[in-house]
Amino acid sequence: MKKRILAALAALAAAFAGPPAAPAHAQPADTDIYTVKPGDSLWIIAQKYQIGLSEIIAANPQIKDPHWIYPGDKVTVPLLTGVKAIERQVVELVNQQRAARGLKPLRLNWELARVARYKSMDMRDRNYFSHTSPTYGSPFDMIRAFGIRYSAAAENIAAGQKTAQEVMNSWMNSAGHRSNILSANYTEIGVGYAAGGKYGHYWTQMFIKPR
Repeated sequence: MKKRILAALAALAAAFAGPPAAPAHAQPADTDIYTVKPGDSLWIIAQKYQIGLSEIIAANPQIKDPHWIYPGDKVTVPLLTGVKAIERQVVELVNQQRAARGLKPLRLNWELARVARYKSMDMRDRNYFSHTSPTYGSPFDMIRAFGIRYSAAAENIAAGQKTAQEVMNSWMNSAGHRSNILSANYTEIGVGYAAGGKYGHYWTQMFIKPR
């Protein structure tokens, strides 16, 4: 049976740092073609689709200068439909557990989910399993580096579980992970999933209370 591994970490943090370099690859399939309108920028398009600016830039090598796009230009937008659907399943399962205990639901923060997704991808691509990333540092440093401000944060990670339900079962059966999931200290969540690598499936939950 494939080995399954889990870890949990929680802490308080403050301060703000600049954004990190983002992975340059984008998914060629599962995309939308957006026609630029007057007043658009790539940042506006990224916000509209709730996708990272760097992902849009990577998907559009024909745009020589990302600061300049013009009405009528065609922009390829990676949608990540399948990955996001899996991530939303985890969020729904989290809120089911919270509701059963009379806790308020956590709001899905798409920007935090993007950070969590990068963490799962980083663990897969760099073949490690740890809260401390060789690329981004601690989860707290990583969240701040992506421009997200918070007063409290926590991270759950897992690897090897094949489905959202399976990984939630594993987390809920672990006191440390369960404590993060059911904590009243956090109001927002981001979940990141990445397939492949040594364990086949990598999962990250990030929890925050925004500043």
